[in-house]
Amino acid sequence: MKIIKRGINAVIPFLLANIYLLARCPEWNIPLMPLIVVVFIAVYVLLTAMPLLGLKNIQSKGIRRCQRGCENLYSFLAATVMSVAVLILMLVHVIDVGAWTWKNWVLYILTAVAVLAVTFWVGIIRIYVSSRQLGIKWRVIGILCGWIPVVHLIVLGKLISLASGETVLENEKIIKDKARQADRVCATRYPILMVHGVFFRDFRYLNYWGRIPAALEANGATIFYGNHQSAASVADSGREIADRIQQILKETGCGKVNIIAHSKGGLDSRYAISKLGMAPYVASLTTINTPHRGCEFADYLLGKIPEKQQQTVANAYNSALKKLGDTNPDFIAAVTDLTASACENLNRELPDPQGVYIQSTGSCMKKPSGGRFPLNTTNAFVKQFDGENDGLVGYESFKWGSNFIYLKPQGRRGISHGDVIDLNRENIDTFDVREFYVELVSDLKRRGF
Repeated sequence: MKIIKRGINAVIPFLLANIYLLARCPEWNIPLMPLIVVVFIAVYVLLTAMPLLGLKNIQSKGIRRCQRGCENLYSFLAATVMSVAVLILMLVHVIDVGAWTWKNWVLYILTAVAVLAVTFWVGIIRIYVSSRQLGIKWRVIGILCGWIPVVHLIVLGKLISLASGETVLENEKIIKDKARQADRVCATRYPILMVHGVFFRDFRYLNYWGRIPAALEANGATIFYGNHQSAASVADSGREIADRIQQILKETGCGKVNIIAHSKGGLDSRYAISKLGMAPYVASLTTINTPHRGCEFADYLLGKIPEKQQQTVANAYNSALKKLGDTNPDFIAAVTDLTASACENLNRELPDPQGVYIQSTGSCMKKPSGGRFPLNTTNAFVKQFDGENDGLVGYESFKWGSNFIYLKPQGRRGISHGDVIDLNRENIDTFDVREFYVELVSDLKRRGF
């Protein structure tokens, strides 16, 4: 059925693009041609505005708009290929237009180009406006390569693939969330406190955790954020997390929180729990790609880079982050506490307390190109020191607590340190990051947390 619908969508712009040929070919004498032209134009306008869609039960206007854009572009490609084939038949005289003057050729080509151009631009504007998966990268590539013959068709195919795959996935996710809405699978006994890693902040309009919080809230979760500084020592960040826990308890009367912490945030949370007396107020701690045993490459870099250069970078960072809201950022202290030597000392100071369920997750990149900048440049380097890694943290450093989940999906891409928190809002084949967190929090609910 999808092929039939797509064929109908394509044949109308193809016929309209070649309407001048139908009307002016000496061998053909089609009756009522003016009426046929009017009908073709009307049907073309209708199908361009509302093409027949293969996707059923569409859940949102944005998905519908993006799906329509994809169908417009499928129609453009098919109609273009068929029109080129017709043009070749004309040039080799299979279709006899020998009596045509140059004016006939100009009018024919202008008609075909105009119809195909309208079909293309309606489609490309729709997916550029609606698709999130195209991102800046593919939008720019599309613009730059749009004028290069052959290459532009390859790029257009990629744009259609990304946008079409997005509509299918997002529609399925909405349907799935609606089906389990009444179950409130993420409505844990205690609220979720999400703790970010180093060199980021909890901005209001740029969520560190990407689309994950919205997915959790759609399934019943109550979410809070750490709101701590982007860079500080584990001890200082731990104090901020402890204060935040107390603030949440005071505001909600919830008694405890479930902490989900990424990267250095896991060390900060452990410090708050084990060193600052927060254990009675924490039901569970789930660390996401946290370097519990540090990063040996960090030891190497701090030992190789001259102190003057380190301080120059630190001063620039600290100055910039003060302007963004950090009260007392400390770049050097944050990096130092991520070294393997510092974490070895820290682990001796932070025994896991009784009564707090602690688990950890980790992931790996399968090749340097399997992630976004800058992690695609660090993976191979980190591998020399820490082995299999996510672009920053090695496999052996992830493990902590009574349960360990290692994410190593099928395919060549893998999952980077940023992918695991949906930093780039990118849909990854074989790994649905939002559903992973829904299952993670659902499990906490089942455990009574």
